[in-house]
Order: sequence, then C-alpha cells, then structure tokens
Amino acid sequence: MPRPSWDEYFMSIAEMVSTRSTCLRRKVGAVLVKDKRIISTGYNGPPSGLKHPEEVGCLREKLGIPSGERHELCRGLHAEQNAIIQAALHGVSTKGAVLYCTHCPCSLCVKMLINAGITKVIYKEGYPDWLAKEIAKEANLPLIQYQKEL
Repeated sequence: MPRPSWDEYFMSIAEMVSTRSTCLRRKVGAVLVKDKRIISTGYNGPPSGLKHPEEVGCLREKLGIPSGERHELCRGLHAEQNAIIQAALHGVSTKGAVLYCTHCPCSLCVKMLINAGITKVIYKEGYPDWLAKEIAKEANLPLIQYQKEL
C-alpha cells in the first residue's frame, strides 16, 4: 500500500473522528493541523454532559428545518466549533492552522475559523450554505474541496 499524502492522511483522520458524532442527520469530523501536526479534533454533537439526539430526538428534524438553515435550533455544536473549543480548552493556539473537515463549514463556522486564525480549509463534501463561501472569499480564507489522489 502506498504511503498517503498529507491531505489524504489528515482527511482520513477527520473521517475517523466523524464516527464519534451523535447527530442523526450528518456525521462530521474536523481536524486542526499546524506544521503537519494535529493540534485538535472535533465532531458534531451536544455539549459535554447533555443528552444525545438518540435519547431526545432531533429538534431540527421535528420542525422540518432544511439542512443549512437555522443552525441555532440545534442542541449540538458543529465539528469545527468543537475543534476550536478543544484547542482553547487546552491552551493551544489555532493561529496559522489548517482545518481538515469531512464537510464544508457553514457560515457560522467560517466566521469562527476566520477569527481563530485558520489559514485554509480542506473539506470533502459540500454543504448548502452560500453565505459561507461568500464570507470565506471576502476574508481570503481558501475553502478547497478535497480530491483523493490516484
């Protein structure tokens, strides 16, 4: 088996991290990397100590809210948010880091990534939030869709 590229390596770790997600709609994993070293990971789910969706259900599903809309009506945090929070909790600077994520960040996460000093986002799957791409472009934050190398 050939040695994976750095992008392939970190994206595969993001995919593994996503398996910890308790979201009923979409399992997302994120890995923050600086100088080819993992500084933090995150997956989507409720804050520590709160009940998981399989216990209480999904409010967004109950209300029929489409993907990419009304993010505030969710008990969970996004994977990108949790990766930033975990870095902060452990006193690790995110300035200059690259985010590998299984999905393109939403506009809320893009704003956080900008202020956290993230320099680039490499994501695998799209996400229906047009504003995220607009904000990232204005802030010169590259959002690059990952393509597995052959």
